[in-house]
Amino acid sequence: MTQELLESMRALRIGRPLVVAIDGPSGSGKSSVSKEVARRLRLAYLDTGAMYRALTWYCVTEGIDLEDGAAVEQASRDFVLELSTSPLEEYVRVGGVDVTDAIREPAISAAVSAVATTLGARTELIRRQRDLIEKHHRRMVVEGRDITTVVAPGAEVRMLLTASEEARLRRRGLQLGGTQDAEQLAAQVTHRDAKDSTVVNFTQAASGVVTLDSSDLDFEQTVDAALVIVTKVLNRD
Repeated sequence: MTQELLESMRALRIGRPLVVAIDGPSGSGKSSVSKEVARRLRLAYLDTGAMYRALTWYCVTEGIDLEDGAAVEQASRDFVLELSTSPLEEYVRVGGVDVTDAIREPAISAAVSAVATTLGARTELIRRQRDLIEKHHRRMVVEGRDITTVVAPGAEVRMLLTASEEARLRRRGLQLGGTQDAEQLAAQVTHRDAKDSTVVNFTQAASGVVTLDSSDLDFEQTVDAALVIVTKVLNRD
């Protein structure tokens, strides 16, 4: 049934904008699910979290004090960022340096909230995100924390992908290959969420945003559920 709905949706949206905005907390599976949804819908894909991580890597590498909001904001304007917008490949480059793996290191994960909560830097990255959406003719799956409410509130489909804390910690642990202990996982998931929530609400769905709770769903089930939401929302138009 999902495949039949998917085929009809593709035909419906040919030549028309289709932005799918997906928000969610750490470990909810939003990156992997969003990428697969983009692949199946043949849309571009944007991982906005990678942009914040890349800026954090740049600041740390350049010796910029993350508590100096003005310096972090200036860095957000200065750094040269390239990242994949295809769901079929993944790369992040800063100033020509491949940082795809480096931005996932624990040290960056621990520091990224300081950058993500710097409002001036956030404003600049939001501008870049919107530019990328337009560059792809508004046919893109965009995932992050403030996509449905700030970056693309006018997206054709908006959803909040969430899961229980237990499920999120388990998934992040598997994603990192068991390299992190319980304290490190908590720092990457719950502690970071608490810090980031001071500037954006990504735990409760705003008006018009559909919630998808994946606590008891596996990856394929979550992807299928997300595709059904996309289809149902579009069919209401």
